[in-house]
Amino acid sequence: MVNSRAQQLDETFFALSDPTRRAIIARLADGDSTVAELSEPFSVSAPAISKHLRVLERAGLLTQERDGRARRCHLMPEPLKEAAEWVEKYQRFWEGKLDQLVKYLEQSQQEKQT
Repeated sequence: MVNSRAQQLDETFFALSDPTRRAIIARLADGDSTVAELSEPFSVSAPAISKHLRVLERAGLLTQERDGRARRCHLMPEPLKEAAEWVEKYQRFWEGKLDQLVKYLEQSQQEKQT
């Protein structure tokens, strides 16, 4: 069975895999927006924007609420934080491996010179 944290990461990375959705997230990082405001810079249909918003909402990256006749979207940063922590873990791992490689290459170079 897939654990919920792994599933959450999958949904977060899937949601972030699309440039339109990343642009929506970037816009929401500046503050809440209506769906109409979010769709302005894109040359896609309203149903396409709604689909992107549903993907982001399913990933837990935003919430939508009614504000009169408009829908207002709010960024939920927790899944982004969890994804960043996951990436950071592997970044530290690979940086450590690269540091070991540099040391090995330096030692090899010194041995060749002597």
